[in-house]
Amino acid sequence: MELFYRRPSAKTRNAMCTAAQNLKHTPGKDEEISLAEDAIGKLTQHENVHVLNSGNSAIMAVMSCFKNGVMIPDQGGWYGFRKMAEFFGIETVKVPTNLGLIDLENLDQNIKQNNPEALFLTSFAGYTAEQPLKEIYEICEDNGIMLVEDASGGIGDPQGRLGNGNHAHVIVGSTGSPKTVNVGNGGFLSTNQPEISDNANYLLKILRADPVTCAGIASESEKAGEIFEKTSAATKRLKNNTSNFREVIHPTSRGLNILLPDRNQKLLGSEIRQNLNVHGGSIVSLSPNYNRIKARAVCIELKNLDVKCLTSKNLDEITDIIKLAGES
Repeated sequence: MELFYRRPSAKTRNAMCTAAQNLKHTPGKDEEISLAEDAIGKLTQHENVHVLNSGNSAIMAVMSCFKNGVMIPDQGGWYGFRKMAEFFGIETVKVPTNLGLIDLENLDQNIKQNNPEALFLTSFAGYTAEQPLKEIYEICEDNGIMLVEDASGGIGDPQGRLGNGNHAHVIVGSTGSPKTVNVGNGGFLSTNQPEISDNANYLLKILRADPVTCAGIASESEKAGEIFEKTSAATKRLKNNTSNFREVIHPTSRGLNILLPDRNQKLLGSEIRQNLNVHGGSIVSLSPNYNRIKARAVCIELKNLDVKCLTSKNLDEITDIIKLAGES
């Protein structure tokens, strides 16, 4: 079994090469920028789209619009939320979760107690379980706060539950490797809230992506739905297979990776990694990790793999590797 780390498609690489050869000397008037903004807007259904040099730049830009506290999940989010809040001197309040999943019953009470300006979260809790974005959005709306979704993994959801501008006031994301829109660098911010674009105007200008990155985003966005669907389907199969012989975190939720709780996660992770031949990178990571979960666990990151590798045969072989590692 040969596995390959996810990289931009050949079409996307060619588009980026062409853009590099045709670089203009009139910043702000490049066709590639408009094409990338239109491509992201088509996916998010937001009118105002800004293509930036990284996902963290997008978080920085939107965070600059707030002055008081913001809320983030207590685990399963993205460490950049806290880092950017600290940069601007903004207090962060952690929302209690069920291993990363927002508890809807307590969210309203938490918002009322802490009176934040916004809630920042990722489409997937730890990339393994989708957040109930529509319900969270409705609670935020009722309380007059903004919902900011990091849809690095959720962009292009064919079911429209994630990365959907109707369920988030602001959507940010990374297009770096190995994301759903996988260009190697870059990011985006989309919104229908004009005050976000107005208040962050200066940062949005200085953090803007270059035309080469934009050409890649415009091309790779065309495959976002296919990549999302194949990766989530593969994760579902691996979760189902593995659940037959060991515990899996959020086993029935849509996700892009599988988390295996284990008290000796370093040993388990090492044994799995040794038997997975991944060209160009790794698909095994360890927790405790705020970006995944706080518990000891091994993470099998199917989102890192080229979707051509996500065959039934390969997934069954990965299942066998996980089973054998757990028995040793």
